[in-house]
Amino acid sequence: MPIAFESPNQAEVLSLIAELDAYQNSLYPPESVYALDLSSVAEGHILLAVARDDAAHAIGCGAVVLHPAFGELKRMYVRPQNRGQGVAKQILAVLECEAAKSGCRLLKLETGPRQAEALGLYALCGYERRGPFGQYSDDPLSVFMQKHIAG
Repeated sequence: MPIAFESPNQAEVLSLIAELDAYQNSLYPPESVYALDLSSVAEGHILLAVARDDAAHAIGCGAVVLHPAFGELKRMYVRPQNRGQGVAKQILAVLECEAAKSGCRLLKLETGPRQAEALGLYALCGYERRGPFGQYSDDPLSVFMQKHIAG
């Protein structure tokens, strides 16, 4: 399964993001959904990885927004029919590697307590719970995690 860095402004990627938004909106109230419009991030400050199946259809994505002191993992999503195949783990590994190449040494993320699969993946991959960071406030419907990555 190929995973490549791509532009967020593609129909298939926008479709993945719309599916993710619908999923998150079904789990959480609007004030607890911290969605990011990937096209609003300045070029050069975002790494967007897209996984494609053998027919070149986008099946999953994830992004790292590069800040001066850390990277923030955003927009991790795999279509339901493609889950359980290690796609998310592979996307995460590709993002971590590329973020490290960009000089990033710390990745942070915010996810929700109702996303057990995501929490399990992040814990399995070495992410540890932490408190809120950046623009986030303490929210009972948010789980904050981080991982130090090697250069």
